[in-house]
Amino acid sequence: MDHSRPARRDVLRTGGLLLGGLSAPVLLGGCGATAAAGGKGNVLRVSQPGDPKTLDPQKQGDMVSMNVLINLFDTLTTRGRDNELHPGLALAWKPTGRRTWRFTLRPRVTFHNGEACDARAVAFSIKRLLDPATKSPIVELRYVEDVTVVDRLTVDIHTTVHDPILPAKLSLFGGVVVPPRHLSEVGDAGFAERPVGTGPFTFVRWQRDHELVLRSHDGHWRGRPSIDGLVFSPAPNASSSLAALQSGGVDLVAGLTPDAAQQLEGYSGVTLDGYTGVRTSYVSLNTLERGPLRDRRVRRALNHAVDVPLLIKAVAGGMATETPALVPRGAFGFDPTVKPFTRSVRTARALLADAGYPHGFTTTLTASNVDSNVAEALSGLLAEAGVRARVNLLDPGTYAARLTSDNPGALGPMYLAASTVWTLDGQSIVQSNVRSDRRQSRWHSEEADRLIDVEELSEDPGERKRAFSDLQRLMREEAPFVFLYQMDNIFARNDRPCWKPGAAGVLAMHSAEISR
Repeated sequence: MDHSRPARRDVLRTGGLLLGGLSAPVLLGGCGATAAAGGKGNVLRVSQPGDPKTLDPQKQGDMVSMNVLINLFDTLTTRGRDNELHPGLALAWKPTGRRTWRFTLRPRVTFHNGEACDARAVAFSIKRLLDPATKSPIVELRYVEDVTVVDRLTVDIHTTVHDPILPAKLSLFGGVVVPPRHLSEVGDAGFAERPVGTGPFTFVRWQRDHELVLRSHDGHWRGRPSIDGLVFSPAPNASSSLAALQSGGVDLVAGLTPDAAQQLEGYSGVTLDGYTGVRTSYVSLNTLERGPLRDRRVRRALNHAVDVPLLIKAVAGGMATETPALVPRGAFGFDPTVKPFTRSVRTARALLADAGYPHGFTTTLTASNVDSNVAEALSGLLAEAGVRARVNLLDPGTYAARLTSDNPGALGPMYLAASTVWTLDGQSIVQSNVRSDRRQSRWHSEEADRLIDVEELSEDPGERKRAFSDLQRLMREEAPFVFLYQMDNIFARNDRPCWKPGAAGVLAMHSAEISR
């Protein structure tokens, strides 16, 4: 048995990138007739980079936590594996006025403790999320001002302005429904310790930094899952993922970076799968402070200097797709007529000289240390055009705290970031990054603000799409970001799991099966 693997693909700061790619099968194993119907060993073991921050679904806002919680809780709407919006706890929804959405709920749904999941529970859940005392980091429901119960299975959600994608926002973080009576009995702390939802799995136990165990729920409205149980465990790096896979302690590893995936490639019994995703990577440029980045010519030069196709091949292992103007393919509003920058060091140098920087300039590129290879590669590519970008790596916690702070300069003049775009609407990625009054905006443009207002508030999908197109053309012209790529969802597995993710890569495992 050959346990050798390719040497790690180091990326040279001089810009001499090594090429290579990972294979990308289209399915996770063979399912169907080979799937076990139940019995001993019919438990799926999944690892991801870390533990949930909390098991209270309204007090977290990160995908690692949500990947667990989406199995314990249901949402009002849901994304199918076809990436379309489907009924969840709500069977139907429609606008009944410019600022009201009406949701008709699924009958006879109960929480794991037997409590009814009805309009009262929905109203309680949304009001709890919005209550400042909850301190929820979830921002998608910023336009919701009230919720009223129409009858036992009908609820109206009222917004301060028309919100055209509210149903999509209720398909994940904002749409979780929690049990009012149980919460009043056990309190927030007790609820987070032993969560009770309506989801396809029930909570069993959680040992932090070791494992979180769930059991299939016989009474779920979609029917009992095919697997008997689900175990989540943290695997913070490629070596721990490999050890868990080879020992049989884990069947499926999620949340892999391309670099981690490349470290797993070639080992016996380990299969790597890649699926087109919508998580979009970019470099934010601070155009608001004195310095080179205030000049559009400099910002355009950076985009010409960064050879994104080469970056994808060398650092992402080929498992990504170039995005020309922030909005990813597959999201509403993406305009295929907006083309990426041409990749030319000569053009970049000419623009820099025209802007008064014939010898380039020195700056800082900040990134989380989990993205160190990408950051170093970007630095190498920029150096070819004379831009000396020193890489400043932060631990993920420090990086996240600075990213979400009220100081737009907290991460320096340039920082590497990514957005999940889980609503599959362009609004998800531009909402916090572009409009001048938003927390992470570092570019102020009256025209951009006007277009953001149209795409966020218009009731006409055609008008929204035109606004998105105009916004992407404007961003392509003004270059307030270095536009990079949308990443594939990468998984490592043994031969047991049968499961396929949607574009957002959420670990909703009701449909998972285990092959014999």
